[in-house]
Amino acid sequence: MCSGVNYLISAKEDDMSELEKGMVTIIKAFHKYSGHKCKLKKAELKELINKEMSFFFLSKQSINENETLDELFADLDQNGDLEIDFQEFITLIAMVTSACHEKMLR
Repeated sequence: MCSGVNYLISAKEDDMSELEKGMVTIIKAFHKYSGHKCKLKKAELKELINKEMSFFFLSKQSINENETLDELFADLDQNGDLEIDFQEFITLIAMVTSACHEKMLR
């Protein structure tokens, strides 16, 4: 894993606020799929979304259409390196969280 991640993983969650626990959960999920290289390839992003975000992101439908995945990946991959780093991943988290918030307000 990337340096510093082990610190968060070993931190006592009892000492954290609910928001901090949520942030650690996001970090752990990213590293569960990106591993030691700290970047997601398209297949890893697809797996992460289908396993970790299906309720909010896809209304319980998995991403199976390559065109949808290709568009999402291209939108997230701001530096064009064909991988999603943590900063780019956080963009996805922010977009999905914002959309869920808007839906809750209706």
